Amino acid sequence: MNFIAMDFETANRHPESACSLALVMVRDNQIVDRFYTVINPQMPFDARNIQIHDITADDVKDAPTMGEVWTQIKDLYQPGMLVCAHNARFDTNVMKQSLARYDIQEPHYFVIDTLQTSKLFEPNLPNHKLDTVAEALNVELWHHHNALSDSEACAGILIAQNKEFGDEPIKNLVYQI
Repeated sequence: MNFIAMDFETANRHPESACSLALVMVRDNQIVDRFYTVINPQMPFDARNIQIHDITADDVKDAPTMGEVWTQIKDLYQPGMLVCAHNARFDTNVMKQSLARYDIQEPHYFVIDTLQTSKLFEPNLPNHKLDTVAEALNVELWHHHNALSDSEACAGILIAQNKEFGDEPIKNLVYQI
């Protein structure tokens, strides 16, 4: 499979408050490249979010905005590109709302959600959180809620599921943004 695994962390409860982004590029079920950046959301951080991901306002004070980050990554989001995320509704909404703040139209791409694939392919797990699924599939998750670690784990989950179950069952769960 060829896809991009995507993960955002946010500064607060607002989806337009992206404070970090990681992309993991997969070609032929192999990770071939990675992109990670912190992002200046230009809005306050909530203590609860900082507790989850350990990113503070001070960490991003000199970081690019999402509008500036977009210029670096937009070519990856070609029509027909498959983007994978764990709980994709969250990450695709962060993408949409963060771009909208800068009057950037959200690109069109296909999405596969490893939360959903895991519910289908791993129904007996106690839950389908990223760390639970990663552990069950022997996929490394070196620092949960670090966007790069989460993206790599998400990629590893989909790669493992693709190897075990094949393309067809996965294709049935793909939807378009």
